[in-house]
Amino acid sequence: MSMLQGNELFKDLFVLELANNHWGKVERGLKIIQDHGSVVRHNGVKAAIKLQFRDVDGFIHPDYKGDKANRYIAKTEATRMSREDYATLVKAIRNVSCIPMATPFDEQSVDLCVAFDMPIIKIASSDLNDWPLIEKIASTRLPVIVSTGGAGEKDLDDLVLYFEKRNIPLAINHCVSLYPSEPHQLELNQIDYLMARYPGHVIGLSTHEHLDWQASMHISYAKGARTWERHIDIDMDGVAVSPYCSLPEQVDCWFKAWHAARTMCGGSKDSKRVNSREEVCYLDALVRGVYARRDLPEGYVFSNETFARDFYLAIPLRKGQLSCREVINGETLVRGIRADEALGVAHVSGPYNASDSLRRFILERGL
Repeated sequence: MSMLQGNELFKDLFVLELANNHWGKVERGLKIIQDHGSVVRHNGVKAAIKLQFRDVDGFIHPDYKGDKANRYIAKTEATRMSREDYATLVKAIRNVSCIPMATPFDEQSVDLCVAFDMPIIKIASSDLNDWPLIEKIASTRLPVIVSTGGAGEKDLDDLVLYFEKRNIPLAINHCVSLYPSEPHQLELNQIDYLMARYPGHVIGLSTHEHLDWQASMHISYAKGARTWERHIDIDMDGVAVSPYCSLPEQVDCWFKAWHAARTMCGGSKDSKRVNSREEVCYLDALVRGVYARRDLPEGYVFSNETFARDFYLAIPLRKGQLSCREVINGETLVRGIRADEALGVAHVSGPYNASDSLRRFILERGL
């Protein structure tokens, strides 16, 4: 896949990660997928639902298996999933019309991504300089999203250059690896930094905030972020929901904030916008029209030097009347005009009558 095709895949993509590997419960995972998939469909957005893949047997050193004192080891063992369990979840993701996606934490899990025909692979912040894993992921030539939490500039430069040289599509998510994140910790200006340093890549935001689902969306979209990631969960069976996770109703708010941000930001940032008819009509009502100060005969020739003596500008602008916007130096009156009469397009020779579109525009504007 080319970089351009990859960028289109990443553009306006929401990645919803099943937090804590849905506690290793297939039923919980299926319910999370179903509930959040309904919110995705309701909002008409493009979304991936992301799993976490670990080959638990090889991921933990034999001497430390069963070590309950190590939180990471204990959670990894408690949330172990079989290949068949993952297959069930991947099928469910596709059934709700979402993109199946995974974060592989070891090389064997990369093979599992390929086996399940994942369109995108995620590199976690913790693995940004895990080169054996990165090289394995790159060998698939699948599009990749990477989160930058905790990364040094050189580490990130090296990673981006590695994927660029291989023409593998790469999206780069600004991420603060604090779970949860407070508003003052979001560092959203890093989106500007990433866009300037890595042109040609889709830049996104992976966020763990827990107090608001609108403000960072509005700001990040306006700054140019075009892919977003959050952890998701559901309130089920009395299991505590981590504060950095989003429930379906909060994700719904997040999606609606994206729609609102798109509307507020409008069209292209690369060209002058086309003014709406409503705006043009409103402004036309504020434009001054040209009125004669005195009676002037047919054949009168307009001049910059005599204009202020013979004409004045005032509101309202009437339909068919020339305004302060039109240049009339050197034109000729083709019929006489009385004092305080509006100078109409029919009074003057020149381009206002020669151009049908210009004549129609003047005839239709004003009161």
